[in-house]
Amino acid sequence: MLSVELHAHSALSYDGRDPVERLLEQAAAVGLDGLAVTDHDEIDASLEAAELAPEYGLVGIPGMEVTSAAGHVLALGVADLVPAGLSFQETIDEIHAQGGIAVVPHPFQKSRSGVLAKISEEELTAADAIEVFNSRLLTGRANRRAERFALRHNLPVTAGSDAHIFEMIGRGITHVDTDERSVEAILDAIREGHTSVEGRRTPWHISFRQAAGGVKRRVATRVRRMLGGSAD
Repeated sequence: MLSVELHAHSALSYDGRDPVERLLEQAAAVGLDGLAVTDHDEIDASLEAAELAPEYGLVGIPGMEVTSAAGHVLALGVADLVPAGLSFQETIDEIHAQGGIAVVPHPFQKSRSGVLAKISEEELTAADAIEVFNSRLLTGRANRRAERFALRHNLPVTAGSDAHIFEMIGRGITHVDTDERSVEAILDAIREGHTSVEGRRTPWHISFRQAAGGVKRRVATRVRRMLGGSAD
């Protein structure tokens, strides 16, 4: 049985703070076996983390959090950027074409780009797995709804800390029933539903601090892009 973190953000995300080395250090420190860095519509830091992971005794799972036209989708096991803005099904098709799996995070939370605000529950069943515990949800209601949905449709389940600062790595853990320490074995076990989840909610004041920091960094990024564009 391996314990992995499947939803975490580095400084490459517009709302992330820390370099991949800090995330890897924390994952090792809390006893995890694997880590997926899943930046928003970026993959370079995740590829770097996957390459460095063995130095920390970890399996590094490449991936990203794709902004589909319907909302967020975690692409795990991909090596190339999955374009933002595709339909939900097109996003899943692109992930599968790269040999990856599509996991839908926080599907019932509209305020955080949960896909069920724009697609039907039937369409959601095209995903490979559903994130049924997200540590940044302030109440357990949306997580419970996601778990009931996954059980009702016999879909594999995952958890994620959705960490945007390194200290929160490991607050949402997916236990994967495999003894083989490889990306392929972990993804296969998730596809087959050989998972269970464990989690602790991120303290509300840290969630708010992360969100506020993310807004500041997003505004700063937009300003830099505007100034750069005007300079051209």
